[in-house]
Amino acid sequence: MKLFVGLGNPGAKYAGTRHNIGFMAVDIIQSDHEFAPWKSKFQGKMSEGKLGSEKVLLLKPETFMNLSGQSVGEAMRFYKLDPSDVCVFHDELDLAPGRVKVKTGGGHAGHNGLRSTHGHIGEAYQRVRLGIGHPGRKELVSGYVLHDFARADADWLDDLMRGISDGAASLAEGDPGRFMNAVALRMAPPRKATGTGPDGGKTAPRKSEKVAQASEAKIENPETPDRRSALQKLADRFR
Repeated sequence: MKLFVGLGNPGAKYAGTRHNIGFMAVDIIQSDHEFAPWKSKFQGKMSEGKLGSEKVLLLKPETFMNLSGQSVGEAMRFYKLDPSDVCVFHDELDLAPGRVKVKTGGGHAGHNGLRSTHGHIGEAYQRVRLGIGHPGRKELVSGYVLHDFARADADWLDDLMRGISDGAASLAEGDPGRFMNAVALRMAPPRKATGTGPDGGKTAPRKSEKVAQASEAKIENPETPDRRSALQKLADRFR
């Protein structure tokens, strides 16, 4: 059994903020993979389901970011899990927007949600670091992470969430490399060659052709109602 934790702050006021990207990640997994409805448990919201062959618990602590570890520790002890069974999705200032890295162990780098989690379960858990970029100056960080994503971020954020959903089963089954590949395919999909250039090489599609290809893909592979609903909610935050 795995425990996937999304870090964030509860309430509509914080729903679209950069600090809540961890909540967004587990929300898309919950809706895309037919997990049970959220219920109040362990000072947070929990949902149960399966990713591939692995049973997974999703947890969104509602203790506010700085006390996240209380909820994580309570859930881990109840299910008799080890820190190695826990994977935490969180915002990462030190990565460019849309960049993702997976690591196990190490310090908390000043992230208050990780600091709290370290205090309750130690450091030997897995983290999925979701890049949000840095505002440039330390004194701007607090306002930056608690501010909603900009409308210009909507496209890459949508692709990132889809990639996380695509690779979630691989992450649960202990294959972070395959998870990262799934995210990369959404963030930078392979370009189809559409013609021959002057030197005989293949040319990449023009922007208009990419749009047409994307439209065709949507028609050939329609999204499920649940996915449309989840992604629509995400898109609504930028209006």
